[in-house]
Parts: sequence; structure tokens; C-alpha cells
Amino acid sequence: MSHLELAASLVVLAAAFRYLNDVALKLPPAVGVMALALATSLLLGLTGQVVPGVSERVKAAVGAIDLGQALLHGMLGFILFAGAIRINLRELAARKWTVTVLATVGVLISTAVIGLLVWGLLTVLGIPVRPVYCFVFGALISPTDPVAVLAILRRAGVPKETEVTIVGESLFNDGIGIVVFLGLLGFATSPEETGVFEQAGLFAWEAVGGVAFGLAGGWAVYRMLRGVDNYQVEILLTFALVAGGFTLADRLHVSGPIAMATAGLVIGSRARARALSEVTGRNLDTVWELIDETLNAVLFVLLGLEVLVLRFTGWYVVAGLLSIPIALAARWISVSLPMAVLRRELPARCTVRLLTWGGLRGGIAVALALSLPSEVQGQPVPEKGLLLALTYTVVVFSILIQGLTIGPLARRWAHQAEDNSPTGDPRAPELRHSGEECRT
Repeated sequence: MSHLELAASLVVLAAAFRYLNDVALKLPPAVGVMALALATSLLLGLTGQVVPGVSERVKAAVGAIDLGQALLHGMLGFILFAGAIRINLRELAARKWTVTVLATVGVLISTAVIGLLVWGLLTVLGIPVRPVYCFVFGALISPTDPVAVLAILRRAGVPKETEVTIVGESLFNDGIGIVVFLGLLGFATSPEETGVFEQAGLFAWEAVGGVAFGLAGGWAVYRMLRGVDNYQVEILLTFALVAGGFTLADRLHVSGPIAMATAGLVIGSRARARALSEVTGRNLDTVWELIDETLNAVLFVLLGLEVLVLRFTGWYVVAGLLSIPIALAARWISVSLPMAVLRRELPARCTVRLLTWGGLRGGIAVALALSLPSEVQGQPVPEKGLLLALTYTVVVFSILIQGLTIGPLARRWAHQAEDNSPTGDPRAPELRHSGEECRT
């Protein structure tokens, strides 16, 4: 199967699954598409028992897709930019310390907690693993995915401050998580060449350099947008910013994800207010929303089909299932500790619960796990299969179970907040609307 045929097949499947979900299942898009893709994988597996050729061809086609390369060096920049241009920079600035700490310190805390607990778990289960790879798993599973949960939270009517916090954190913790992952992986594969200070310098260069590069690229395109009034040209410039900017960021060894999220904020806020006409603004939103929906539909199709080429053994399944509460506990700790320090910025008591249960893991985690080397200096890396099994189990649970329940839980917590609001306070309706009634 050629690359064009493969891409066409994925787009057709994504469109078909979105259609079936909208007319029949009516689940949140990410949940519905992935559920249908998983069901298709199961059906193909059963069909393979009768007609082996069918299953083998599909497995070969899916196995030929380098999901890590496709997502981390292709789709991710477009997805993050599309999400960032819809965020109000002024609202995000009001939550800047919360978002910054959660996306940096929170990722580091989560990585450490997951690494320690998973190492203990695997030791108890008798599964051999080098400790550093447990922390590599912690780094790749810590970033959260705003795509699957954002629409659900909006329909549930959560406070605006909480929504901005969740989305802002997710946009930037992807880049931070990738930087931490690469640093730990470098230490795991070449410990004699990697020191603590070198890793700290790499982290600072990637993260700070990504922000600086995104600001510079966004500002340059913003100045160009001010000099033209043609929406086709203006939208094409944003395409060039993402495609060229992400590639150049890789060449400069700064964080492409952080750069594209930053550039998206510049275009979405400053350019929208000062450089884009009303018509261009509407067209820009429409085009990038379509790109975002299409890429994410394809991504969740890939995640569902990826199970065809993964191998799970009995103990790996047990370890994967036990990793789910570990990931949730680490998420709660990594949210609770920064929130305790930033209590003045805490918008609502339900924020910690929403950030914990709404912190869905997605395609980035699977892509990072797939990017692990199979061998280093001629020596096999047996941990790759284990980490893939752990990652995929946590991601499937996150999208299907957390994604299906976050909406009802968010509404339930909102109702509880209303019930606990002071009935004698004449501001009660406004407090309920803003979420201040659950302020600690």
C-alpha cells in the first residue's frame, strides 16, 4: 500500500467513524472515534481467525505507519496551533502562574511519582526493568491532551477559569513532557555522556527557546498580516508559520510544540484584534477548526488500530491495569501540590478534581512510547514492549472511561457547588455562574 493509499484510507475511516458517531452513538468525538476504531480492530482480529490474509494485510499497513514520526514531527504542531488560536490571551494571562507551574513543576512531580510507583509495582510483579525506564514512562504519560475533554467541559458548563487552566496547561505541558522524556531517554541510552547539568541546560534551551522562537515567529507573521487584506493570503501565512516554524524549531533544537502553542496565542489574540478583518477572523477559525477536527479524528483512528500491532502478555496486562490508578494518583498529587501553593489563583474547589479526572492522556503518550529505540549500540531494549503495553492501557482507559464520565461528573460537582453556596448571599446566582461559590 502506497503512502497516498494509506493516507486516503485513514481519512475515509476517520470520516466514516465521525459520521457513525454523530448519527448513532452520539458520544464525544474523540471517545466515539476511538471506540469505533477499537471495535474495528477487534473485528479484524476475529476475521483473521477465519481469513488470515485480511488481518495480516491490515497489520502490515498499520505497522508501516510511524505514529511517533507522524505525530511528533507533523500533526502535533498543527493541532497545538489550532488549539492556541482559540484561547483568549488575556484570560490565559490571568492564570499565567497556575498554567506555568502545572505545565512545568506539575510534569516533573508527575514524572517522579509515576517513576517511583511503577518501579515498585514492577518489582513486586517480578517484571525485570531498569529504574530509569520507569521514569521515562512517567515522562511520556504525564502530558495531558486537551482535545478529547475540552468540548465536554464546555457543554458541562464548568467555570471559565477552570476551562482556561485545563486548556492552557495542556498546550504547554506537551512540550515540557517531550523535553523531559528526551532528556531521560538520553540518560537511559547514553548515561556516560549525559550529566545533570547538561540535562538542565537542555531543558532550559528547549523550553525557553521554544517560547522565544514562538513569540518571534508569531510576531513576524502578525506584522505581515497587518500589511495585507486578503483572507486567502492571510490563512496561507498561518499555514507557513506552522509548517515552516515547526521544522525550523526542530533544526534549532528548541521545542516545536511550545513554539507553536506560543505562536498560536500571538496570532489568536494580537493578530485577531489588530490585523485581521472580521471576515478573515471567521474564515481563519473555520479553516483551523476543520484542520484540528480532521487531524484529531485521524489520530484517534490510528490509536484504535494500533492495538493490532501491539503485543500484550499476561503480566504486561496486569501491570498496565495497575498503572491506571498510579497515573491518576500522580496526576492528583501533581495538581494538588501546586494548587496548594497557588491558593490565591485557585478558582474553584472542584478545580483539582476536574484537572485530575479531566487530565486525559492521548496520542502524544503513545507516539513517545513508539519512538523508543528497539536496540541501543546493538543491545536490545526489552523495556520498549513493556512501556508500550503500560502506555496503551492507560491511554485507552483515559479516553474511553474518563472521557465518557468527565461531563456527568463536572455537572454533578457544579450542582454540589450550587447546593453549598450561601443562600443568603444576594450574589449567589453570579457566584454559581463564575464558580466562586466553591472557592476554598
